[in-house]
This record gives sequence, structure tokens and C-alpha cells, in this order.
Amino acid sequence: MQPNYNTVDDYITTFPKDIQQILKTLRATVLKNAPEAVESISYGMPAYKTNKKPLVYFAAFKNHIGFYATPTGHSEFAAELSKYKQGKGSVQFPFDAVPYELIEKIVRFRVAENASKSKS
Repeated sequence: MQPNYNTVDDYITTFPKDIQQILKTLRATVLKNAPEAVESISYGMPAYKTNKKPLVYFAAFKNHIGFYATPTGHSEFAAELSKYKQGKGSVQFPFDAVPYELIEKIVRFRVAENASKSKS
């Protein structure tokens, strides 16, 4: 059973300091590239929405950061993400090599995609 976090800050503070720093940087990266995003906890992890549609999620695990930009965020950046371990709708980034610049690109892509879907 996963803990019930009320805020992203609650979530982040449950991790060791080095992992907290990674999560804070990841959060800042998302919010810098999606300043209008609504932040919440969903599925027990930090979640972001734009135009009332899911944007991205992320979570810390024992040995990696899980990043979820499904479905199109992964398919659009398949070549760049191919060097990372992936699951259905997820990608795993090692703690010592989180690709923040790639995450920026994915977030910007998803923001534009959500904006175009909301206009339709």
C-alpha cells in the first residue's frame, strides 16, 4: 500500500537528501517549461496537468527515477529515450544521469500537444 501524500513537497521530503535534490530539480524543470501546469499527487506520485489533461508524472524508486509522459511523450522521443530502460508508458533514469534537457523537450512537446487538443 502506498502512502497518501497531500502535496508534492510531502512526497519529496520522504526521500534521502540526495534524492530530494534530484526530485526538486525535476519538479523545477517541469514547472519552468509548463508554468501554467497544475501540480498534484496522482497514483501516489507528483503529477502535472495542463488544459485539464495529464502532462507528465515522475517518481523516485530504489535505483531510478520513473518518468511518465504517456503516450505520445515517449513515442515522439523514442530515439532519445532508447538508451534508457523502459516499461509500458514509463522510462527509468538512473539517479546519476537524469537527462534534464531531454525532459525539458518532452514537457514542452506535451504542453503544446495538450494546448492543441484543448482547441479541438
